[in-house]
Amino acid sequence: MSETLGFDTLQVHAGNRPDPATGARQVPIYQTTAFVFRDADHAAKLFNLQEVGYIYSRLTNPTVSALAERVAALEGGAGAVCCSSGHAAQIMALFPLMQPGCNVVAANKLYGGTIQQLGNTIRKFGWSAKFVDFDDLKAVEAAVDENTRAIFCESIANPGGYITDLDAIAKIANKVGLPLIVDNTSASPYLCNPIKHGATLVVHSATKYLTGNGTVTGGIVVDSGKFDWSASGKFPSLAAPEPAYHGLNFHAALGGMAFTFHSIAVGLRDLGMTMNPQGAHYTLMGIETLSLRMERHVANAKKVAEWLEKDSRIDAVTYAGLPSSPYHSRIARICPKGAGALFTFAVKGGYDACVKLIDSVKLFSHVANLGDARSLIIHSASTTHRQLSPEQQIAAGAGPNVVRVSIGIEDPADIIADLDQALAKATA
Repeated sequence: MSETLGFDTLQVHAGNRPDPATGARQVPIYQTTAFVFRDADHAAKLFNLQEVGYIYSRLTNPTVSALAERVAALEGGAGAVCCSSGHAAQIMALFPLMQPGCNVVAANKLYGGTIQQLGNTIRKFGWSAKFVDFDDLKAVEAAVDENTRAIFCESIANPGGYITDLDAIAKIANKVGLPLIVDNTSASPYLCNPIKHGATLVVHSATKYLTGNGTVTGGIVVDSGKFDWSASGKFPSLAAPEPAYHGLNFHAALGGMAFTFHSIAVGLRDLGMTMNPQGAHYTLMGIETLSLRMERHVANAKKVAEWLEKDSRIDAVTYAGLPSSPYHSRIARICPKGAGALFTFAVKGGYDACVKLIDSVKLFSHVANLGDARSLIIHSASTTHRQLSPEQQIAAGAGPNVVRVSIGIEDPADIIADLDQALAKATA
């Protein structure tokens, strides 16, 4: 699909061709485990990566491939790989880069589950993470050492909606010769294109805005195709002989598609974190209206944040779309179409008032999710960020007096009315 097509066109047509067998206009759900080979020679070439095609749905599936192509087109990437969840996407992104003893430099303002994954779980692989305030550029560069293999951040950080200066972080990544991985879940490719700002890899939880209706768990990794994996000798999985494929050097053989092919041929083959075709189909449907939904999400979030900021029952609002936000100046450069619809607000009365607020909403759904068409609310300190220390919670923007909201596409007056009545009960 041509890069010259507009976003609204790509979100409908990228990866979507009439089915060659039936002429079906919409991408079919290829609900099959395996694919029949033409003959023995065809099978051998597929397994030896000499020919591109379908073998087994753990590796590739036409429905899932259509989704990968569409998201790669929207992000401006060379290729993409779909997997079972956003967390799986993060592991898939790191898997070809890391070796035991290696580390990743990560922002301290991240989704609590990501801090848990990078701070604790990856240690079981012999990997580690260094968490740094990414607004302190000198600290980011100072954290990099000879064993660092990637720099990781979110474009719009969850839960506070903080906008990362991707240009500045990419400049550091280029200086030290490391790939920059950006989680673009909270922004979606409609609001932010990390690759244009220097990102090497972009990860998504397709569970959120891409699908947009709370029906799918999925993840996607998009590769820019621009990083030189052979330059430093630090990435042998991509730029050294691969024993499983008779010494194939992925980067030498496949160039800008090395990461994508490795993630399928090795990552999905051995880790098995595969997206199912029905999930891919639902996400394809959701993406068709992504720009329309994001425009409404942003417009509603701005109205709700402005109302909250003026309310005497609120101590602070973190929405970057407010002129009072320290991140407001980054919108025009990083997220020119809006600051997203995810943010937090601090309630007078602290922890107890937040809990009462959560229990008093009627229109809002109290769920551990974001990016739904519905407005969602959660108290991060007691749920998504509960496993963190109090200091980590505060650093991540999820202190005990803070509530996170994901503003939906309902009538904004109804969203505000629900918060109004719930705050009245919470602060009485």
